[in-house]
Amino acid sequence: MFAEDEARLLIAAADTPDRLGALVRRRVDGLPLEHLLGWAEFCGLRIAVGPGVFVPRRRTEFLAELGGRLARPGSVVVDLCCGSGAVAAAVAEAVPGVVLHAADVEPEAVRWARHNVAARGGHVHEGDLYAALPVELRGRIDVLVVNAPYVPTGSIGLMPPEARDHEPRVALDGGVDGLDVQRRVTAEAPNWLAPGGSLLIETGERQAEHTLAAMTAAGFDSRVEYCEELWATVLVGTAGGADEQS
Repeated sequence: MFAEDEARLLIAAADTPDRLGALVRRRVDGLPLEHLLGWAEFCGLRIAVGPGVFVPRRRTEFLAELGGRLARPGSVVVDLCCGSGAVAAAVAEAVPGVVLHAADVEPEAVRWARHNVAARGGHVHEGDLYAALPVELRGRIDVLVVNAPYVPTGSIGLMPPEARDHEPRVALDGGVDGLDVQRRVTAEAPNWLAPGGSLLIETGERQAEHTLAAMTAAGFDSRVEYCEELWATVLVGTAGGADEQS
């Protein structure tokens, strides 16, 4: 975003000159613009965000778009590692009538996700990956969208201060190669997906081949999808039929 655009948004958010001055000072100090505004634009929606939650990135709109293409009214859709619940909200807006669930391990993220997802008829759960989900979803998920942390631990110090200093470490740190959480998600996904269900994972372009290998090893028919406009990479895997499910 250009500085002129940020300035217009801050002016619109301030009801007095003193309030505007305070917002500008906090922005200069490195606080994310979205935390100051109280929302982030995502797929044309205003997603409520604030201190303690990961701000949804524009590139993740590609994950939401692909999830929306695969969902149908009545589909069980789960947003795992949901953060603010932006992907879940976008899929629900694109496909009215989905059965929507979202989950995250970070309590503050869950609080924001409940605001964004519950408003669209969804349910939000707190816990570590699949342990957060109701057991009755096991074997019934049609579309599982995942934006797990995939920044290598050693690269977090190179991130912009808005992310490095103001977003939860658990939402950024993917381990030595960035793929620790993705591997856990992929390994257990076949137990939760319905026959023919889809797993979608956002990853980095340089990590895509390793994410693809993990999905293939878990039994998925997998492919890599790219969006040059958003610099986005998403792995899409299709689960096997009923006889192949564990």
